[in-house]
Amino acid sequence: MATRKLKLQVQMTVDGFVAGPEGQLDWMTRNLDEGLLARITQLTDTSDTILLGRKMTEGFIKYWEGVQPESAEYSFARKMVDTPKVVFSKTLTRVEGKNVRVEGGDLLQAVTRLKEQRGKDIVVYGGATFVSALIEHDLIDELNIFVNPRSGAECGFSRTGSRYA
Repeated sequence: MATRKLKLQVQMTVDGFVAGPEGQLDWMTRNLDEGLLARITQLTDTSDTILLGRKMTEGFIKYWEGVQPESAEYSFARKMVDTPKVVFSKTLTRVEGKNVRVEGGDLLQAVTRLKEQRGKDIVVYGGATFVSALIEHDLIDELNIFVNPRSGAECGFSRTGSRYA
């Protein structure tokens, strides 16, 4: 049986950071060209499940569920809201939001089960600690790293702190 791919999509600074010291994302490039938008759309359209780490979840859900119909992002936001999301956490049992469930079991086993289910591929957006754990367990099949020209944010993925919160 073929397994679904787990694809990482992340924006990173040219010097390897994925967030500001307090988790800020204000350094991200917002002027996306047609090629980049097409790639992001392709990743989204070929996936039917989103994985998130606990630390990233609240901001992710709040942002996408808050996009208004008059916004240029509305169509994409609907995809983010309507796509089932699995939040990995050892501390939470419930997360507010549409199409969200919490997974608190063993990371390797849980992701392997998801990959073995029928369906499209799976996309993971972060956060850094969660992605580090996925990388450590060799669970990511495809890296899609969008490099931004700014620097000086939180260091990217490390081999330490492999436990997701």
